[in-house]
Amino acid sequence: MTHPLIPQILDLATPVAQDLGLDVVAAVFQTNQRPPVLRIDIRNPQDETSLNDCEAMSRALEAVLDASDSIPEAYVLEVSSPGLSDILNSDRDFISFKGFSVSITTEEPYKGQTHWSGHLIERNEESIRLSCKGKAIAIPRSLVVNVQLN
Repeated sequence: MTHPLIPQILDLATPVAQDLGLDVVAAVFQTNQRPPVLRIDIRNPQDETSLNDCEAMSRALEAVLDASDSIPEAYVLEVSSPGLSDILNSDRDFISFKGFSVSITTEEPYKGQTHWSGHLIERNEESIRLSCKGKAIAIPRSLVVNVQLN
């Protein structure tokens, strides 16, 4: 269950991240810890999220949170990157993992299958192309539910 302060924290954190050219991916307030831990996950949409990105966000957000007095008790602020996901979403993911082994799931059968495995060739406007046992196949993007690294 999401902590009741999370929407307010996200309202404060999102513009801070945007000013730094970052995106807020998630926020969790772990009140079972002593002191409680507020973890904010950020992503740099232009480049790999760096330690400098996390540090800049931490300093800027700390000042905003302190000024807002949203969290009445002492807490620890952690700003981090969510790391790599095994699900490919962005154009950058598809470029970065070209040639890697992936599995594709479709919402309805395409050529009699709902699961495909092969090496990623590319994603374009119409399809995701895989090399399956040396043969290229183009699966329509409109049918794809997810693309996952193997």
